[in-house]
Order: sequence, then C-alpha cells, then structure tokens
Amino acid sequence: MRVKEIADALGISADSVRYYTRIGLLEPSKSHNGYKYYRPQDLTRLRFIISARSLGFSVNDIKEILVTSSRTNVPCPTVRCLIEKRLKETERRYQDMHELRMRMRKAMSEWENTPDQHQTADTICHLIEGFTALKS
Repeated sequence: MRVKEIADALGISADSVRYYTRIGLLEPSKSHNGYKYYRPQDLTRLRFIISARSLGFSVNDIKEILVTSSRTNVPCPTVRCLIEKRLKETERRYQDMHELRMRMRKAMSEWENTPDQHQTADTICHLIEGFTALKS
C-alpha cells in the first residue's frame, strides 16, 4: 500500500502517515523510484498508534510500548503504568481547567454590570486589573 491507501484505510490524513513514518513509528519499504510501500503489519501498527493516541498516550509512550513489545512480547505492564501516569496528568489538567472556568465565570459575573472605562496612565483595562481571582 502507498501512503494514501493506508491513510484511506484508517480514515486519517496522508500527512499523519508521513509524520509517523518520519519519526520512526512506521518503517515502510522503499521502491527503486523512492515510493514508500506499507505492508499489512504497518496497517496493524498504525491502527495501534491511532488507538493509543486516542487514549492519551504520547508519541514517546508509544515508542516505549513498541520497544517493550519487541523485547518482551508482553507490553501490558508498561501500558498500565503509562496510562496511570497519563490519567494523573489528565486529572491535574482537568482540575486546572475547572478552576480557570470558575475564575472566568466569576469575572463574567463581576463585570456584567460594571461600566466601561477608558485606560489611564496607570491602567489598561480596569476589569482585568481590578479582578480578584477565586482561590480554591
């Protein structure tokens, strides 16, 4: 299969296939004319990469899983460890976003009936400069 064929088979862009090839996650064979050809095992690997990315695994995580798989043939302990790390990071980001959302809502509420003011030598926007952030 060529780039477009493997991309179409998985419903992704040809650029995504080229990216994963460029960073070494896929290793197609090359013909004498320079075209890259992907084998059925490349399709399997790319399907794995797409699934892993959809679960929040980073490219480096995926590389680690693939290396572990090639060495031990049992990547499951590595996968469990990595997803636990990714989940903790996601929960931290979620909490940060929740706190930001609360600050934004508080600002909107405070600013709803606050009149506009021109900037002065000491201020740019009194709304932002006068805002007191909600601390949790």
